[in-house]
Amino acid sequence: MMTKQKTIAMIEEELKNTTLDNLPKVLYYLEKDSRKGVKRLVQQYKKQLEQQKKEQQRLKALWKYEEKYYLKNQFLIAGIDEAGRGPLAGPVVAAAVILPPKIHIPQLNDSKKISTSIRENLYKKIQSVAIDIGVGIVDPETIDQINILQATKQAMQEAVLNLKTKPEILLIDALILPSLPIQQEKIIKGDQKSASIAASSIIAKVTRDHLMERWDQLYPVYGFANHKGYGTKEHLDAIKVHGLSPIHRRSFHISRTF
Repeated sequence: MMTKQKTIAMIEEELKNTTLDNLPKVLYYLEKDSRKGVKRLVQQYKKQLEQQKKEQQRLKALWKYEEKYYLKNQFLIAGIDEAGRGPLAGPVVAAAVILPPKIHIPQLNDSKKISTSIRENLYKKIQSVAIDIGVGIVDPETIDQINILQATKQAMQEAVLNLKTKPEILLIDALILPSLPIQQEKIIKGDQKSASIAASSIIAKVTRDHLMERWDQLYPVYGFANHKGYGTKEHLDAIKVHGLSPIHRRSFHISRTF
């Protein structure tokens, strides 16, 4: 590979089109080129390789809880998570997702750790590859009646019951659902440790965000499309001026924040 016969621009273009498998070999030869511009490119792509390697390891580690059950020939595993326990307005939404074993979903992660655009892309990807998806939604009035913890459990239970495929195992983020006669495992910070729970966190979050965007069209003065019901300054200022909307949670004692 006679790199010195090529301009730095040519080398950069070749690197952009090099597959991940071939990149280490190409960088090995480029390291012999003494030009500063080439050395810069080598360091840049070495860093990218290291980041990609870490990401592959992270994605592989996401399956460790599921793999424990795969070894027992239990493959219908539903991950369960919720979105909306903390906001001042809107429903709490839970999702149950059954993924095919060890399916590769690039960038899969806890919904709170990724951008809106990545969440939206993953939402579509998960919907296209999942064996089954169930969603449960509990409205603000019910939240006020039974409290947010019980409402969260109710939403999770509804999500499981809305699955068309009966799961063998439930992997749940930080909770147990005693009312469901299905084997369960509670995983603290499960959306960061289990592929199935991470997928459910994305479905729940994006589903709820879309609902809040619809509510924003009915009650535009509150800015629900921006803050999704959380207690931002914009939201609290709107409540001071306009009072509470029908979708605000009265049991959250919003007036105490003023």
